[in-house]
Amino acid sequence: MTALRKLFPFIFPYRAAALIALALLLTQTFTDLAIPRLIQRIVDEGIRQNNLAVVLETAALMLGATALSTIFALGNNRSSVLVGEGMARDLRDALFVKTQAFAYGDLDTFTTGNLLVRLASDTTAVQRVFQISLRIGTRAPLMMLGSLALMFMTSRELSLTLLPLLIVTSAVIVFFSARMEPLFWSVQLKLDRLNTVLQENLAGARLVKAFVRDTHESRRFAIANADYTQRNVEVMQFLSMLPPVLTLFVNIGMVVVVYFGGLRGIAGELTVGQIMAFYNYLLNTLNPLILTGLLANTWANGIASARRINEVLDHIPEVQDRPGAGDLPEPVRGRVTFSGVAFRYRSADADVDEQDVLSDISLDVVPGQTLAILGATGAGKTSLINLIPRFYDVTAGSVSVDGVDVRDVRQAALVAHVALVPQEAILFTGTVRDNIRFARPTASDAEVEAAARAAQAQDFILKLPAGYDTSVAERGVNLSGGQKQRIAIARAFLADSAILILDDSTSAVDVETEGRIQAALRERRAGRTTVIVAQRISSALSADQIVVLDRGRLAAQGSHADLLERSPIYQEIYESQLGAGVREVLDAEDGGRP
Repeated sequence: MTALRKLFPFIFPYRAAALIALALLLTQTFTDLAIPRLIQRIVDEGIRQNNLAVVLETAALMLGATALSTIFALGNNRSSVLVGEGMARDLRDALFVKTQAFAYGDLDTFTTGNLLVRLASDTTAVQRVFQISLRIGTRAPLMMLGSLALMFMTSRELSLTLLPLLIVTSAVIVFFSARMEPLFWSVQLKLDRLNTVLQENLAGARLVKAFVRDTHESRRFAIANADYTQRNVEVMQFLSMLPPVLTLFVNIGMVVVVYFGGLRGIAGELTVGQIMAFYNYLLNTLNPLILTGLLANTWANGIASARRINEVLDHIPEVQDRPGAGDLPEPVRGRVTFSGVAFRYRSADADVDEQDVLSDISLDVVPGQTLAILGATGAGKTSLINLIPRFYDVTAGSVSVDGVDVRDVRQAALVAHVALVPQEAILFTGTVRDNIRFARPTASDAEVEAAARAAQAQDFILKLPAGYDTSVAERGVNLSGGQKQRIAIARAFLADSAILILDDSTSAVDVETEGRIQAALRERRAGRTTVIVAQRISSALSADQIVVLDRGRLAAQGSHADLLERSPIYQEIYESQLGAGVREVLDAEDGGRP
């Protein structure tokens, strides 16, 4: 219940509707509790006394009470739905906003499938708990307690006879309820896995088809689906034992009332009307108790989901603003300095000690300079540039912009001066124009088109069915890899930030187009710091500084001419791509023919 209580603030904006729902529910309960007493009056004062007037009068009262109960129930349902839906909307908003504040390391911990389940399934489960609590969940205990009190008022002795049965019934419900929450927690974990497999498969459907891996992926999904189904079966089988047990207790209660009530009626200690009223109060006690037991699975599911939601809401982002963090001093020039930087990724397993992926990196890039970073796959190139906008925090050393440690700058203020083109060009549904303008929503059409021209995207955009207003499909599947990269580069150009980072962002374009993009970069780099991560050495030739990373360490640093003269690693890269190594490969492929 603690997990649900932590979500009570989401009910607060709807407290008026919640109070109205509870007030209507309370009134409805009192109205329903009056019905057995009216039945007793019809039998004892009307039928037994042959008094038609009492029968008609009491029947009219019963009809009026039933009509009022229906009206109160409708009003309660309306108010509780308003509270539940509003709370769920706010909860989803809060979860979404929280995930937007996550650093890259936090997104490594919470997978996409995991977060989707929490935003959808878990939120719905919590919503259902709050709605039920404002309706049946509150009415059931009120009805039970009220009926129990009236049972004692009707016949204290008969009530004491039934008390052990009520205690045993309550104990059985508590027993089942205590075991339901961990069961539903395990079900949600299985759903996480199922959703992750499904999300990965849908996102990579074309790759699966290209490599004919549909059988393998179908088997992987079938395993996750079977695990989820098996756990659901185990939970449902456990829960299915509760209704028959509770029905047994209800039938035992009926037998006790009929037998002992009949004996007391024969002895003249109870009237027929009192026995009927007592019988109805017993049903009004046991039925809500049974309903509470049947709803225990809903509450257990909601509590488990609330715990999972609180894990996200309570999660402290790996990267967050320090107290007193401010803005970069104006004007922002974009000088980037790495001082003795070391970095390691945080392991999801606390017992695993991750190794540094970067060690003792010291660099200085002044405004107007272009830094190119080369290295083999896994050398730490992307990890290094992710430290500039503070997507991750350094493990040791510091990264500064214009002499200010990035940890002393507000994250929003820092990233506002950094434009990034990631390895994978990410596009959103909308138009081509919208995707370029994503970097600066206030940009004019002329500015958007100028950025597209610089990114060598104008020509192909104008050939699209609707030009800049062509709709981009989900994940940009209606565009080629090179087209997506050029749109992403145009987006970064439009941002016009002091620091521009391109992470192997021209890998899908041809060499000629890449050359024109490099020329545009040189024209735009005045006063701007440009960092290029490259696999092709041609992307780095015109850079002011070139650094070569090897297993997370700075293996070489200097200009192209310097490195070509004194760096064996750089010489090897150069020869393999542009030097004699290329000729040797071509000769080998050609069988040694001239």
